[in-house]
Amino acid sequence: MKLQTQISLEKKTPAIDYNSKLFLLGSCFAENIAGKFSYYKFQNKVNPLGVLFHPLAILDLLKRSQNRIDYSEKDLFFSNGYWQSYSAHSRLNNASQIEIMSDLNSAVHSTKTQLMAASHVVLTFGTAWVYTHIKSQIIVANCHKQPQKEFEKSILSIDKLNETFESIISILKSFNPEVTIIFTISPVRHLKDGFVENNHSKSQLFSALHPIVNNNENTHYFPSFELVMDELRDYRFYKQDMIHPNQLAIDYIWEKFQFSWIGSDTELTMNEVNRLQKGLDHKPFNPSSKAHIAFLTKLTKEVDTLGCKYPFMKF
Repeated sequence: MKLQTQISLEKKTPAIDYNSKLFLLGSCFAENIAGKFSYYKFQNKVNPLGVLFHPLAILDLLKRSQNRIDYSEKDLFFSNGYWQSYSAHSRLNNASQIEIMSDLNSAVHSTKTQLMAASHVVLTFGTAWVYTHIKSQIIVANCHKQPQKEFEKSILSIDKLNETFESIISILKSFNPEVTIIFTISPVRHLKDGFVENNHSKSQLFSALHPIVNNNENTHYFPSFELVMDELRDYRFYKQDMIHPNQLAIDYIWEKFQFSWIGSDTELTMNEVNRLQKGLDHKPFNPSSKAHIAFLTKLTKEVDTLGCKYPFMKF
């Protein structure tokens, strides 16, 4: 008896291995996947400006990096004791104007550096809804809980999304013509927009993205949204907010991503990293016992051995 619909996945090339350099941008789902890469000690960077929910916010960061456009004082505002930027997530907020400016511009410069070296770029889009700051007429990446009356809400058209996706691909390939681009739609539901509005938003993203993927080389789609909606299909795979996938769902999607994008030879090293991670997290009953000291000595040697082979791995 078959109790689950299954999405057919293929092995993709070029596969990700420990020589790959990964750059991930987009919604909080991108951060979940980046967390998996970090756990297994891959070379990866994620969201230098924090979580970015819609494609125009990602494009703005890429344009700034491509054209070396730094942030200035006019890109900041002060609210609730912090300097903030409508281009960045609240985790960059800072009580010091000098420090937030430095952090923002470091993010722009590091994005360029990372993209020039990146073998794979993973882009996760959460929504097609955008908010325009009425006074400045700027489409913001984050409203920072400012009064709703200061913004105008709208949805990006399919034509605008097509144009945005093409621009994103063009900029990424200007940094590295051989880069592999992996697009995905976040399974996180933006229910604050409304149930119908969330579906409308995701539909816009799907309709615009698939023709772009099909018509560009080294450009792929990974079905993270479909895995949650069509394979898992149950609220037990969500956190208590009933909006974000829980750890079980994230682990499930990661397994599918690993099947598609990571080679079997690389998985052997991943298994070794996992074993060492669990060993380092082990909490002994008696830390000073001879058995535990011997265990730590052996573990340290194994960590050093792996570190000699992959100097970038830090445990």
